[in-house]
Amino acid sequence: MAELSFSTEPRGASVVVSVRGELDITSRQRFDDCLSEAAASSDRVILDMSAVDFMDTSALAVIVGHWRRQVAAGGMLLLAGARYRYTRALWITGLADRLPMYDTVDEALAAGSGAR
Repeated sequence: MAELSFSTEPRGASVVVSVRGELDITSRQRFDDCLSEAAASSDRVILDMSAVDFMDTSALAVIVGHWRRQVAAGGMLLLAGARYRYTRALWITGLADRLPMYDTVDEALAAGSGAR
């Protein structure tokens, strides 16, 4: 099992948060804190989930909560590289139609820069 790590990188007007490892109830607070720090530095947050090995519903709740706060504040949260098996609950609830998801960070960056 890979150790969980987070990294943030400014990319133009956005900040990219990359997650590597497993997101679960034990890492929920660290994940929440990382997204809060990213949102404090930019109103456009891209969450790169391409290296996530496992994600439970507690992590999904963190993502949805941050997405709602970003949108309410006039910003955006975009997902990149999220595998369907981890976002299935978003599709079941209909949130996947509202929460922007892209295959790659570059696609999310392109969409985020034009969606104003």
